[in-house]
Amino acid sequence: MTLSRRLTAEFAGTAMLLAVVVGSGIMGETLAGGNVAIALLGNTIATGAILVVLILILGPISGAHFNPAVTAAFLMRREIAPGDAALYILVQVAGGLLGVAVAHIMFEQPELFFASGKERSGFAQAFSEGIAAFGLVLTILLCLKARAEAVAWAVGLYITAGYWFTASTSFANPAVTVARAFTDTFSGIRPEDAPAFILAQFVGAALAVALARYLGAGAGKE
Repeated sequence: MTLSRRLTAEFAGTAMLLAVVVGSGIMGETLAGGNVAIALLGNTIATGAILVVLILILGPISGAHFNPAVTAAFLMRREIAPGDAALYILVQVAGGLLGVAVAHIMFEQPELFFASGKERSGFAQAFSEGIAAFGLVLTILLCLKARAEAVAWAVGLYITAGYWFTASTSFANPAVTVARAFTDTFSGIRPEDAPAFILAQFVGAALAVALARYLGAGAGKE
């Protein structure tokens, strides 16, 4: 696939992912009648499901990263060129912002973008994001080695679980974190809390690359 097609797939996939994350969060909160567990469950199911779909349809084109931490992991493994990786990350962030705007339009929010006021601060939250990204990247790398055709299902199931076993509800994605800072809805995060999440996500991804290499799932170019 040409680079332009790969970038288009990454842009569109990340946009669709964020439209689902934010849209299902708004829908879940609206229908849950104040029951946060039910709202989170709706958000969880929709997110896990769309990840399976997006990876199945766009994986053959771009690898279906939709996540700067995943792109960074493949860069560390020398499976993507540095210039391509930088462009992947750029379009992932841009796509995520478009997805937020699309969700806001669908649910008649007052603005296309508005800063979130939802606090997600403290060590436990950031640590949770490190764990979330570590597990996600490790799932991808080990599943690619063991059963590549199952990656879509493994990622969807991991994120579904991550929403519930991490204190942060498993953003596990710097582009998602940036985009969710621009929605003051159920799935939002305060802009001042986002940097700690993003740092933890990249650290978690790097540790997952190291463990995958030790377990025998090193890159083909090593």
